[in-house]
Amino acid sequence: MPKITFIEPSGHAREIDAAPGQSVMLAATGAGVDGIAAECGGSCVCATCHCLVIEAPGGIEAIGEAERDTLEFTSDAMQASSRLTCQIAVTEALEGAVFQVVGH
Repeated sequence: MPKITFIEPSGHAREIDAAPGQSVMLAATGAGVDGIAAECGGSCVCATCHCLVIEAPGGIEAIGEAERDTLEFTSDAMQASSRLTCQIAVTEALEGAVFQVVGH
């Protein structure tokens, strides 16, 4: 099971175990990571699971058009490393990834 680190809005780093096949958002909400509201349940429409990818040693899948559109229209804090965690699938390649929670 890959270990993923979230830097919560408070600055506290939380390392969690994430099950392959689920979304990074589900892993975060299941572990109680602060700042991941996931209001749309993973439908890619609200950006309340917005994080910045700080590190992804094994690589990360490219952002899709729908995800980019959602971030552009709903987030005041979009950056080049912005991602919606509901759109990232947990794989073994995410071992060691670090996400900064943007918080809303």
